[in-house]
Amino acid sequence: MGANRRFPLVFTLASLVALGALLTRPALAADSTVDPVVPVLLSLSIVLGAAKVAGWLSTRLGQPAVLGELIAGIVVGNLWIVGFYDLDWMRDDPTLSVLAELGIIVLLFEVGLESTVDRMRRVGASAFLVALIGVITPFALGWAAGAWLLPGSSPYVHAFLGAVLTATSVGITARVLKDLDATRSIEAQIILGAAVIDDVLGLVILAVVSGVIIAADQGGQGISLVEIAGISAKALGFLGASMLLGLLLSRRLFRIAARVRIRGILLTSALIFCFLFSYLAALADLAPVVGAFAAGLLLEPSHFDRFDERREHSLESLLHPISTFLVPVFFVLTGLRVDLRTLGEPGVLGLAAVLTAAAWIGKQACSLGILQRGVDRLTVGLGMVPRGEVGLIFANIGATMTIGGERVITPATYAAVVIMVIATTLVTPPALQWSLGRKRSPTPVT
Repeated sequence: MGANRRFPLVFTLASLVALGALLTRPALAADSTVDPVVPVLLSLSIVLGAAKVAGWLSTRLGQPAVLGELIAGIVVGNLWIVGFYDLDWMRDDPTLSVLAELGIIVLLFEVGLESTVDRMRRVGASAFLVALIGVITPFALGWAAGAWLLPGSSPYVHAFLGAVLTATSVGITARVLKDLDATRSIEAQIILGAAVIDDVLGLVILAVVSGVIIAADQGGQGISLVEIAGISAKALGFLGASMLLGLLLSRRLFRIAARVRIRGILLTSALIFCFLFSYLAALADLAPVVGAFAAGLLLEPSHFDRFDERREHSLESLLHPISTFLVPVFFVLTGLRVDLRTLGEPGVLGLAAVLTAAAWIGKQACSLGILQRGVDRLTVGLGMVPRGEVGLIFANIGATMTIGGERVITPATYAAVVIMVIATTLVTPPALQWSLGRKRSPTPVT
């Protein structure tokens, strides 16, 4: 019965891709006068259709939807294997790239909304130490892996590989914990609390590494430790200033916006807040996602009490249709940019294997930061392993950066990073389920 249900969906996915290839050849390749919106309509039909079908199949197999979306992109982007080349233009389509970037910003805004500054203060010493060790150790291991296997690459490449390994996708872990009814255990509280701090520390590292690369590209030479310290201060300063400014002004701004009695004002106000913070982050030479996360972190449910819409819908539910549209574009496009031909290049699979091992070891080391007795350290370590969407965001930012006209993350290195993300995302849910199953009842929070 399950196979019979899956077959029509697989057939639909194949039909979408085949139809797109057939339509693309005559309408887009040969006709230079075609309306610019036409290829966008076609690409979105293929991307969204493939994302939803593959996401559904992935969840049916007990895996997160993001994994299916990523694999769908890899399939669509590598149809050269069966002789199709007519969808290759989607890989570098500027409109899809813009939509994907907006998807990242909305996603990080939603992640920020799920956390609060107050919650960060209450997670406790164990969660802070778990997050700190879980960022420092993978960063060092990623840098070491790059220096060992990519000795001809610049230190910026090695640093970015380390930054990619610092990420943690708590959404995947949270879903498993919820399904196992273990969210109230002390292990779950440490994991979820550490993930909030992990996101902040990871974004600071991303901001610093990105800033160093931008400075090196503009100057053409290496930069000093003083300049690196300056970039670090700028990243921390932006987060600190945005927090202070947001805490002082955000409540007042939303109180004023609530007086505008017009449909959609809550969602519009929140998006303006998100996009403005993203823009300010870009002005500070930081990744826009840093600003989006900071904006979400500042907003709390009490900000929206005066809005009429709040009585019927939460901000998260209002954002859901937008993220449903934009976020899959990012993940499918990420898969589209993986060229399987690069796997044949010397060292790619070896780099992927070493990065995957470093990802696991680095996050297992974070369990050393647990201060309480009786806590299952293995479960906490496993819960911090999956890189998921956060790792892909880091990798995509690296793939768009250049130094002296050369990409920081080459297609081969990018493919190795995506393999690492897939491996950690695929294995973590069953491993975490097994680890929690070793104990008949999770350790309760005392």
